[in-house]
Amino acid sequence: MSPAALGCLALAVTLACTRSPALPSFDHPLVLGGRTVPPEDLRQGAEAYVHYCRPCHGDQGDGAGQSAAGLDPPPRDLRLGAYKFAAVAAGQLPNDDDLRRIIKGGLHGTAMLSWDVPDRELDHLIQYIKSFSPRWRTEKPGEAIVLDPDPWTAKDNREAPEREAAAIDRGRRVYHGLAQCAVACHPAYATRAEIFAFAQELTGLRVDQFRSDLYDPVPKPSDYGTVILPPDFTFHPLRAGDTTTDIARAVAAGIGGTAMPTWKNVLPDGDLWAMAHYVRSLVALRATAEADRLRTELLAAPPWTPPPPPATDGGVADGLPNLSAPPSR
Repeated sequence: MSPAALGCLALAVTLACTRSPALPSFDHPLVLGGRTVPPEDLRQGAEAYVHYCRPCHGDQGDGAGQSAAGLDPPPRDLRLGAYKFAAVAAGQLPNDDDLRRIIKGGLHGTAMLSWDVPDRELDHLIQYIKSFSPRWRTEKPGEAIVLDPDPWTAKDNREAPEREAAAIDRGRRVYHGLAQCAVACHPAYATRAEIFAFAQELTGLRVDQFRSDLYDPVPKPSDYGTVILPPDFTFHPLRAGDTTTDIARAVAAGIGGTAMPTWKNVLPDGDLWAMAHYVRSLVALRATAEADRLRTELLAAPPWTPPPPPATDGGVADGLPNLSAPPSR
């Protein structure tokens, strides 16, 4: 075969591999998440999907597109109808506003970019994405989780630093002593003595047993077929945004398909906001000498022995409950 013929053959193979797939044909409306979607909207959504999403998420929405190989974390398998970062209780289907926010904002630290999709085209795209999963044909989105207004917000600039400091201090105590985020998931950012004191202050429980890797995150299984590492807030990017509002939403709603539970109605909204302020203060340390210094000091802390339980009048320890496992959620 001549070089010219070989060149033509190579070009033909390349074009065959990269040509757009045949778009699905929608002849009837679909009811997706309780909404009736006209076939024309689904056809336009399919065109948008090919343009924006197909290279990573694949023709079938299975997360196995041509660009997916080697991506960590891998693209979402849209057939599962499972989503992490929605303002609904973890595990429920998201609302369209959640999907808009994710597509528009992207997911930090992943290959999921922020896409500037025109609003009408974006709505068609969202409805088409739903067509990949049977969940959308039988279930409706969860009720949006809404927190009370942030009680730590200052009324004027003069009191802002004091209010922020109070929020961070309360959030630090809630994180370590009440929610106990470092028991089995996230790193601790306080000494064992401090955690013991915070837990007794806020719960009356004795937290005096700690995992050996207290200052590291613990890998956790997920519903996505991958092991997920809870973020170290002084090191890892936060996927769904790192503003105080973003963090409060994630804390309140939880992260679907992961070990991160829904905290709304478990803790008061004021404490959820306080934790968000505290986590935001840790995020601000990322890639700074202060983050390195904090970790070095915590790792170098001398061995700690918990104080003995208080004794009753009869001389027998009253035995406050010992908490060495996460609280029931």
